[in-house]
Amino acid sequence: MNLDKFDLSILSVLQRDARASLQDVSAAVGLSTTPCWTRIKRMESEGVIQGYTVRIDPAAVGFAESVIVQVTLESHNDETLVEFGRMLEEIPEVIEAYLISGDYDYYIRIAVRDTRDYERLLRQKLYRIPGIRHSRSSFVLRTLKQSLLPLRTSAATEEAAPPKSESRSARAGARKSRPH
Repeated sequence: MNLDKFDLSILSVLQRDARASLQDVSAAVGLSTTPCWTRIKRMESEGVIQGYTVRIDPAAVGFAESVIVQVTLESHNDETLVEFGRMLEEIPEVIEAYLISGDYDYYIRIAVRDTRDYERLLRQKLYRIPGIRHSRSSFVLRTLKQSLLPLRTSAATEEAAPPKSESRSARAGARKSRPH
């Protein structure tokens, strides 16, 4: 899907505040509500917008520690990789998991309450997954940066005129509120 400057602006607004009203998004990007709504719906259906969420302070809900675990598997056949991924899906404390290149096969971020909680998770869940050859854990001491995607600096931000269906008269069309 090709994204123009209006699409990227919409994404930028929603990335900062997924609860922004359609009117607020429209005003911020310079489109009326109807074409803005159409673009949002198109990006949702195309999978560019994958959902709307809330950022939660992990410590405020009892997950004071974050652990980075690097895992190497015994085997790299498709069945092993699929099964490992499936089993990670069943561990709620695993909040991110990536198949990576390099010395390890997976990079996993786990949310835990404390070191005892992490020890329990290792023994009762992670180490019961068959096929793990080696793992290395590191506790996150401090988060230095968490960022939104740099949409405005993307190569896709080329100036693009709105499609003919979004002419000036279309942008001046009816006002609708976004039902999210």
